[in-house]
Amino acid sequence: MDKCLSFLHRFSGILAATAMLTVAMTTYAANEIVVYTARNEQLIKPLFDAYTKETGTSIKFLTDKEGALLQKLKAEGANTPADMLITVDAGNLWQATKLGLLQPVQSQTLLDNIPAHLRDPANQWFGLSVRARTIIYNKDKVKPAALSTYEDLGNPKWKGRLCLRTSKSVYNQSLVAMMIQEYGEPKTEQIMKSWVANLATSPISDDARAMAAVAAGQCDITVVNTYYFGGLMKKKPNLPLAIFWPNQDTKDSGVHVNISGAGITRHAKHQAEAVKFLEWLSSEKAQNLFADVNMEYPVNPKVKPDAAVAAWGEFKQNPLNVVKAGELQTAAVKLMDRARYK
Repeated sequence: MDKCLSFLHRFSGILAATAMLTVAMTTYAANEIVVYTARNEQLIKPLFDAYTKETGTSIKFLTDKEGALLQKLKAEGANTPADMLITVDAGNLWQATKLGLLQPVQSQTLLDNIPAHLRDPANQWFGLSVRARTIIYNKDKVKPAALSTYEDLGNPKWKGRLCLRTSKSVYNQSLVAMMIQEYGEPKTEQIMKSWVANLATSPISDDARAMAAVAAGQCDITVVNTYYFGGLMKKKPNLPLAIFWPNQDTKDSGVHVNISGAGITRHAKHQAEAVKFLEWLSSEKAQNLFADVNMEYPVNPKVKPDAAVAAWGEFKQNPLNVVKAGELQTAAVKLMDRARYK
């Protein structure tokens, strides 16, 4: 009997120790977030470090191209360790929702901090920084008064003077998708054909090379994301390049904008902690840190952009919800193909 009681006592002790270990492991696991991100490590790690320092929550992360991360999440399914996806362009985030990789988030904080046109209507992803896709021109060859709208880039006065990034760029696909939403396919196709007719050279592989072509006199104007302009001018401030904000008249809709953003994965193991981190990223405290490292605009309207970015001047944003960049992406690709935009 004594031996039996002794055994039961030892067994109870083992159960208690196991329970304590389980609680400890759960507490440790809850103090961790796993992020899959398409943003470069040097752009995103300072944010992770700042959040860990402030909250004690550790952040493990994996960086890769957008498509590879989406396929990885799809293949992993319920077994994925990822709690959050951070990527660029609303088209990519929309694709993640179509693949069933994200979950809706109910958060008044996110609704308060992020304008409606910069988040998913179903609250499956949220913009965290804004990038404008606008006109860059050669100051030695173009007077700003000669510029007006995206559509006007097809005016015959720009024949042989326009450079464009390739239609394979998701940034241009999103731009055209938003134009389809605004103007309809027939008018947008007409605009694309007029752009192609004005090209000085075959479409260029990236935004930086397109601006280099403008600076070198190969063409006079191009369309790029603003942070590419900021990065180039930081390295080479004497280049004869300047920003022009198109479609600013009262009758016009404004500059095409897109986002980098994030969503909580469908099978997040640390869902509550990931939501807290997402809310923190949208806060005034974190917004400048998120936007400034890549010379983007804060998505939170209460936060002012970095001084170097603010120096480019204020502009009216197109208020169309950026979800259309994803919903109409296939139509945009087909339209550019019909317009012979390579």
